[in-house]
Amino acid sequence: MSARPDGVAPAAHAGSPEAWTRHVPVTQPFDAAAALATLVAHAVPGVDHVDPHRGEATRLVEARSGAVAVTVRLTPEAIEVRGSGPDADEVCALVSRWFDTDADLSTVHAVLRADPVLSPLLDQRPGLRVVGHPSGFEAAVTTVLGQQVSLAACRTFAGRLAATHGRPVDVPGADGLRLFPDPGALAGVDPDELRSAVGITRARTRTLLALADACADGLTLGPRVAEDPAALADTRARLLALPGIGPWTVDYLSVKVLGDRDGFVPGDLVLRRALGGVDARAAERASRAWSPVRAYALFHLWTAVAY
Repeated sequence: MSARPDGVAPAAHAGSPEAWTRHVPVTQPFDAAAALATLVAHAVPGVDHVDPHRGEATRLVEARSGAVAVTVRLTPEAIEVRGSGPDADEVCALVSRWFDTDADLSTVHAVLRADPVLSPLLDQRPGLRVVGHPSGFEAAVTTVLGQQVSLAACRTFAGRLAATHGRPVDVPGADGLRLFPDPGALAGVDPDELRSAVGITRARTRTLLALADACADGLTLGPRVAEDPAALADTRARLLALPGIGPWTVDYLSVKVLGDRDGFVPGDLVLRRALGGVDARAAERASRAWSPVRAYALFHLWTAVAY
């Protein structure tokens, strides 16, 4: 696909693709407000547009036919999805995975209810989900950018990266949003140029480029990885082998990207604060009683402190 003279890639579909609206069902109950708060907290400038008053978020996603501008409206009853083009089924399946719409919360509650710390959190937010991400690579990059900095700083870095190396796409509803750079595009960037454009250290630049190289070379970061324990172990090992990626990053990505519902991030500072300021070893010990749904315990604890 060749770019127009203004540098904007042409629409993936000829003419004006037909707009569509679908409703993705959600097993009840569903805490739409908490899911929206997560989107607000992690929105990347120029990549995500989140309107908390309307309960909506818009971004570009990659589908089989090309980029699609997708707007999701979160309500307690269902998720309204708006887009255009022939990929409605694929996009709705992505949204379902993104917001964990098929979660078996009865099992989650049965496991976590006995815990005196988690039981009141379940009462407060019985419909809380493990909110993932529509792009595994983007989530991995932003996670690296967020290492040892505030969430606000992470969003700033990610916005700079998108502004300089993301791709504007001419599709209905895009409204100036960009696609986050893909692995191939980022892998070929000059390290000094990347460091200067984003404002990060040489070490962080090296990590980003190593991650991009690995993903361009076939490392898959997606929610179905955890369905195969061997694939999950292999993916975690390959991530840990990259320079600058340690256990916190891999644990976080296991939950947010790889679909591991027993994933946990014992080294996370917010989590440890939610548990009363314990160290990582104590957090890991506490989590054993929450298996095999530790990711839900993690989200309840995160949400109680952060949102």
